Amino acid sequence: MLQQLDPVQTKTIRVLIVEDYKLTRMGLISVLKEDKGIEVVGEAETGEKGLSMVKTLKPDVVLMDLGLPGINGVEATQAIKAFDDNIKVIVYTSHEREEEVIAALGAGANAYCLKDNTPVNLIETIRIVYEGAAWLDPIIANIALKIFQKTVPPSAYAEKSTKMSPEASQLTERELEVLKHLVEGQSNSEIAKQLSISVHTAKAHVCNILQKLSVNDRVQAAVKAIKEGIV
Repeated sequence: MLQQLDPVQTKTIRVLIVEDYKLTRMGLISVLKEDKGIEVVGEAETGEKGLSMVKTLKPDVVLMDLGLPGINGVEATQAIKAFDDNIKVIVYTSHEREEEVIAALGAGANAYCLKDNTPVNLIETIRIVYEGAAWLDPIIANIALKIFQKTVPPSAYAEKSTKMSPEASQLTERELEVLKHLVEGQSNSEIAKQLSISVHTAKAHVCNILQKLSVNDRVQAAVKAIKEGIV
């Protein structure tokens, strides 16, 4: 029996690079060109130019530096998501201060990747984010976890976990399984493999979960699942 192919994987991922250092842009273009499933459709050295190119080219994924001249990466990310929330933004930076992490994720970034990552990890991050999953560099994940622990006291977990919300109670046993993997940052393909189901079925479960939890995307679903102690 032939395994069903994920239509997402057969489509070339169109990437726009927004980075003020020319050598970094050249390096990124060289790395990404090695992958036949990725096409670099443009490059911009400022946030303003990046926004203009986003509106013209409508890329699938934007690699966004934070320390840009003029409009910074956070402001540019916010503007991109306001223009089209379907465009995925990967913050690609060497900045790892807590306030920058909060600002970038708050602006709607789908991933936060540090520049010392390997080319293989960067390409994998692009694929994961394109498929709809969120991704955080391990260092950034630790920072985000500390932020979350500061804002949500331990007692909140105990209170919320004792009684599931009406929205969460609508989830089926299988949807709860899918949600658990979603919280772990797995893509639809990875969820399908883990649960021995087709990618199409995994996507359908994710769509149902978003609808039942009354959230707009996977990141919001994961946050809600953690806050309410659903998984």
